[in-house]
Amino acid sequence: MGNFFGRFFDFFGTRERRILILGLDGAGKTTILYKLQVGEVVTTIPTIGFNVETVTYKKLKFQVWDLGGQTSIRRPWERCSFSQRSELTYCSRASRNTFILTISELIIILDEEELKKSILVVFANKQDMEDAMTPSEVATALGLAALKDRRWQIFKTSAIKGTGLEEAMEW
Repeated sequence: MGNFFGRFFDFFGTRERRILILGLDGAGKTTILYKLQVGEVVTTIPTIGFNVETVTYKKLKFQVWDLGGQTSIRRPWERCSFSQRSELTYCSRASRNTFILTISELIIILDEEELKKSILVVFANKQDMEDAMTPSEVATALGLAALKDRRWQIFKTSAIKGTGLEEAMEW
């Protein structure tokens, strides 16, 4: 029955998905959001609070919640935004010198009751930077292989160049 409805929506119209995009400050969340939405890099400032935008890709329409990543506001905004999200995107800087905090934040997020059944997409972002970890290193450091009850995928991305974003949207 579910397959019938999936084909019905594929044939007749747009399916909607909700995405919560999280990560530390400076990880590239807002840059990715606007690159997907308008197709170009938009000059951004650190997000204070959140941005909610609609991104359409083929026949999928995404309502994307981009939450500010500063430590002082991260937890309160995330809690307000967790309900009814069907997908979770975690944006990582893939920088070796900030990765311990990245790991601890993802562990906290994945433990949230409202996100237990969500799909996880990890952007190993800023691959154009000299100290970037490879997607395999990021996956290993985050312990993604241990996520047995969650569908996940990691993508090598550069928000500024647009690298890897289309592959992530296809997945």
